[in-house]
Amino acid sequence: MRYISTRGAAPTLGFADALLAGLARDGGLYLPLSLPQWRPDAIRALRGLPYAEAAVRVMTPFVGGDFGPAETEALTAAAYAGFRHAATAPIAQIDDNLFALELFHGPTLAFKDFAMQWLGQAMNRVLRQRGARATIIGATSGDTGAAAIEAFGGQSQVEVFILYPRGRVSDVQRRQMTTVGKPNVHALAIEGAFDDCQRIVKELFGDLAFRDEMRLSGVNSINWARILAQIVYYFVGAVALGAPERAMSFAVPTGNFGDVLAGYYAKRMGLPVDRLIIATNENDILVRALASGHYAPKGVKATQSPSMDIQVSSNFERLLFEASGRNPDALVALMSELASDGAFAIRSDALTRIRADFDAFRVDETACAEEMGRVYRESGMVIDPHSAVGVHAGRKALAAAPATPVIALGTAHPAKFPDAVERATGVRPPLPEPLSDLMDRRETIVGLPNDRQAVADYLRQTARAAA
Repeated sequence: MRYISTRGAAPTLGFADALLAGLARDGGLYLPLSLPQWRPDAIRALRGLPYAEAAVRVMTPFVGGDFGPAETEALTAAAYAGFRHAATAPIAQIDDNLFALELFHGPTLAFKDFAMQWLGQAMNRVLRQRGARATIIGATSGDTGAAAIEAFGGQSQVEVFILYPRGRVSDVQRRQMTTVGKPNVHALAIEGAFDDCQRIVKELFGDLAFRDEMRLSGVNSINWARILAQIVYYFVGAVALGAPERAMSFAVPTGNFGDVLAGYYAKRMGLPVDRLIIATNENDILVRALASGHYAPKGVKATQSPSMDIQVSSNFERLLFEASGRNPDALVALMSELASDGAFAIRSDALTRIRADFDAFRVDETACAEEMGRVYRESGMVIDPHSAVGVHAGRKALAAAPATPVIALGTAHPAKFPDAVERATGVRPPLPEPLSDLMDRRETIVGLPNDRQAVADYLRQTARAAA
C-alpha cells in the first residue's frame, strides 16, 4: 500500500513512513493511493469476532509489508487490552431505529482512544525497529490530547507535546493531560482557541528545517493511521446491526472531520452506508459549507461540547481532494484561497459529490441540553453533550428516512462533562474507578502565548529527540 499527499508535491510513502511523517512535507495530508474493496461475504465474516480480531482484518491491507501478520495481531491486541467493556465498542438502543455506538470505554473515556492506542503501539514499534526517536506534537480541543498522552506516556522512543486552548477544555479533560506525571509528555496551555493550536502545529511542520531538526511527528487526525483505526468501528457497528444485508446511516459529532471521514472511507471500501450525518454544535462551518458551497470560518464560540468548538476542519481537505477527482492542483488552489482570502467556494461538481454521501445538521445549545434530558428520561441512559449533538442530528435524519437505522457515535463518557450533564439531567455522572481520584491529583501546567516561535523555543529547550 502506497500513500500520496493531497497536494501532490510530497514523496509517495509506504505505511510506516506515512505513519511517522504525519503531515506531508508539502503541507498536504497523506491517504492511500487506492482502497481495498470488501465483498459482502468478507463483511459478514466479521460477525461475532472480538474487536481486536476485526481490527486486524480491516487494517491489514493498509499496512502493506511494513508489519507482519503476527506483529499486527500483537500490537492490535495490546492497543485494545485496556478497554473496560468486554465488547470494546458496544451498541445500545436509544429509540426506534436509533442506536448509540459507545466509543468511550477506553482509558481516557473518549473515542480518540481507539485510534491513539493503536497509533502509540505502531509508532513506537517502528521507531524501536529503526533505532530512532521522535518528537510528537499535536493540538487538541480536549480529547485528543488526553488520548495521546495516555497512549505515548512512558513509551521509550517518543516525547510528546500537546497544545490545548487554555480555559476551553473541561476540567476533566485538562486534568487528564496535566496530572500524568511521566517525563516524556508535556501539556502546553496556549492563549487562544483550538484553531490557534492547530495552526501553530501546522506551521511548525511547515518549517522543514525545524521539522527535521526536531524529528517531528504528528498524532492529530492529519495522521492517516488515526483515520485507519477509526474505520474499524464503522464495520463493527454496522455488522452488529445486520450489515451487509441492510444499510444504515451514521450520525457523527463533528469538529475536525476525522471521525466522519473514517465512515466515508468505510463506505468507499464497500460497507453499506446510506447517509453520513455531520452533526455540529453552534460552530457550524460544515453545515454552512454543505448548504451554500461557501467554506468560510467565523470566530469560535465556546459551547458545552468543547471538543467540537472548531472552525477550520483539517480533514475536510481529504474529502475535498476526493470530491475533486483526486486533483491536487484543484485542492492546492482551494487551500491557497483559504490562506489568502479566509474562505473558498467549493466547485459545483465537487459539492454534488459531497452531498451524495453527506447530510449536515446544526444542533444549538438548547437542543443539545434537551437531548441529554430526553435520552435520560426515555431510556435511562446518560450521555455527554457531544454524543447528544450526534443523537439529535440522528433524530433529524430518521424523520426523513424512518426505515433506515441510524447509529449515533457516542464519542465521550458523560463524566468528562459532569456540569453540562447535571444541568440537563439532574444526574452528576461519576468518573470510573481508574480515574476516581483525578480531581485530587497534582497538576503540572506550562502556559505559552499564542505564538509559533514561543512553542518552537520551548520544544528546542525541552525535547530530547533533536538531531
